[in-house]
Amino acid sequence: MARSTFVSFHYERDYWRVQQVLNMGAIEGQEIVSSQKWEEVKRGGDQAIKNWIEKEMKYKAAVVVLIGAQTASRPWVKYEITKAWNEKRPLVGIRIHGLKDSDENTDTSGADPFEKVTFDTGGSLADYVTVHTPMGTDSNQVYASIKNNIESWVANAYRRS
Repeated sequence: MARSTFVSFHYERDYWRVQQVLNMGAIEGQEIVSSQKWEEVKRGGDQAIKNWIEKEMKYKAAVVVLIGAQTASRPWVKYEITKAWNEKRPLVGIRIHGLKDSDENTDTSGADPFEKVTFDTGGSLADYVTVHTPMGTDSNQVYASIKNNIESWVANAYRRS
């Protein structure tokens, strides 16, 4: 049974890879809006984006960050991670750089976005939240690794009490 999740990712760079993960059927993410719809949301400004995130994350059982080469540098990804942490939602990261994009290219591994969310007392969410790196040397093997493991990765996502 697909688990209801909010999926956080770098839209422009990883949309194609994220669609592959959602099409596996193991998780049920929010609707991934078209580029035109996303541009419409962005034109509404920061509050419109926050409202969209609030609406989409509201009833989700967990937050999955699908990590590509530039995901950690995205301000809205950091916002979504922080929001999930503050709301005590289960969090997990999965690297997707090994999946092919629409041009049949894989990407380089990116930084851990949980390292970018730090505490005033020191340390970061990376001290708590697991980032899974799928096994495989080509896109097909990486895809199979994600498909075979994603349900357990999400089920075992870090839960803050």
